[in-house]
Amino acid sequence: MTLETERLLLREMTQEDYPALAEIMQDREAMFAYEHAFSDEETQAWLNRMLERYRMDGFGLWAVVLKTTGEMIGQCGLTRQDVSGKEVLEIGYLFQRKHWKQGYAIEAARACKAYAFDTLHANEVYSIVRDNNVASMNVAIRNGMTIRCRFIKHYYGIDMPHFAFSIREAEYKSDK
Repeated sequence: MTLETERLLLREMTQEDYPALAEIMQDREAMFAYEHAFSDEETQAWLNRMLERYRMDGFGLWAVVLKTTGEMIGQCGLTRQDVSGKEVLEIGYLFQRKHWKQGYAIEAARACKAYAFDTLHANEVYSIVRDNNVASMNVAIRNGMTIRCRFIKHYYGIDMPHFAFSIREAEYKSDK
């Protein structure tokens, strides 16, 4: 399964993507919303979860690859997440810092939104963003999403406030 945008290909990650994935996951600044850079073991566990999600759900966070070079620069895709006890379909995105502020996150997120509504026939799609992550909030807003609620996620012994942004099917259709 591959999604294509003007500049990007989104495809399932493989074990061969581990080095590019580790460049993101092991960068403390890129992972500030998680409060820590991931270890080798945590990065491998993350990749294993994505591989399992592809098998179980048919989707997950996909490798974001530059068409011009074939380089994996990030990950963006769909996962099932919990928002205050409700399972939701979420567009998530994480990119290598050297590729920030070039429009790749919104380009990939828009492709994932279209896939969620047009292929998966979702009624609503979310992006869950830590309350101190302004750049990711801006991606969600540019993707047509509105804050629906604020809630607390518990990671690594820390309570982390998050916003749940979403766009509903009727809003998506009216924007097309």
